[in-house]
Amino acid sequence: QVQLVESGGGLVQAWGPLRLSCAASGRTFSNYGMGWFRPAPGTLREFVAAISWSGGSTYYADSVKGRFTISRDNAKNTVSQQMNSLKPEDTAVYFCARRNTAIVGKKAEQYDYWGQGTQVTVSS
Repeated sequence: QVQLVESGGGLVQAWGPLRLSCAASGRTFSNYGMGWFRPAPGTLREFVAAISWSGGSTYYADSVKGRFTISRDNAKNTVSQQMNSLKPEDTAVYFCARRNTAIVGKKAEQYDYWGQGTQVTVSS
């Protein structure tokens, strides 16, 4: 059984930074792509960012491109998301998820394990 535990959420002022982390259990973490999602109007899981098994490929939603950076440390079974220049519209619960293959993906149905989420609140 795979468990994902997010941390790092909190309250931050607009244009400030915040770093989220996700710790994964299991010995096969490095075999799978990972992603971050958040709820949005009309969808429970809006794609934010994804990273391939090796970290060699990354993919971002247009709304966060240039502001967010996803990374991973396979030795520590962790994936992180550095969020800079945060905007009030970035306020959401952020979920870490494990893909069902090694490559990047932007659809929620491509991910088979999910964390409980961590709240990010950006004040204006």
